[in-house]
Amino acid sequence: MSGSPAAGSRLRRLVRERRPAAEQPAGRAAPCDLCGGPLEAEHRHVLDLDSRELRCACRPCALLFDHRAAGGGHFKLVPERVLLLEGFALDDATWDELRIPVDMAFFFRDSRAGRVQAFYPGPMGATESLLGLEAWEALERANPVLAGLEPDVEALLVDRARGRRRHFLVGVDECYRLVAVIRTRWRGFSGGKEGWEELERFFEGLRRRAKVADARAGTRQASAAAAAREGSRA
Repeated sequence: MSGSPAAGSRLRRLVRERRPAAEQPAGRAAPCDLCGGPLEAEHRHVLDLDSRELRCACRPCALLFDHRAAGGGHFKLVPERVLLLEGFALDDATWDELRIPVDMAFFFRDSRAGRVQAFYPGPMGATESLLGLEAWEALERANPVLAGLEPDVEALLVDRARGRRRHFLVGVDECYRLVAVIRTRWRGFSGGKEGWEELERFFEGLRRRAKVADARAGTRQASAAAAAREGSRA
């Protein structure tokens, strides 16, 4: 798996590299990317919609961007919710129709591009896959929970590696973390023992934090989001 220029231009930096805490000056916290104030170890992220670059946000900045009007259409706060999607309808034939050449991928609705985009992680970063609109719409009809994805900042994360069938709804920062795990831990063609162990720790961490949701149960939020998109196309 390798990166591509198209993918690199859309997701320029999947995870903002920061000096480990041990390398920070004594008694000095890492700075918030937005205001320069001290940053907590556990913090939120804001997405730059132009560069698709994540920015680390301190608590006051996260509270500020938690309002839809904040950010001027340039920044969006990444949601914290993690859902483990039970009963997710995605068979092998549908997976092939999505044109994903590997067994792991994430999908998000890009408001600037006006479509759903698909990326799969690899040792060189994230590679964009050509996603057929009809294939995604069929997947969304089979799994109404997908209509409730927050554009730009939430994603469907699919893990089918080694026979697994795991489907999560996550903030895009989790997808970027997954890419970082593979970039830093993957060894050789097969990934190596350490690479697979790190991947399993990543997904187990998601599972522990996740709330279970029925992928096929529609919600008012999902229905409203789908109706709004249909109206915009008319």
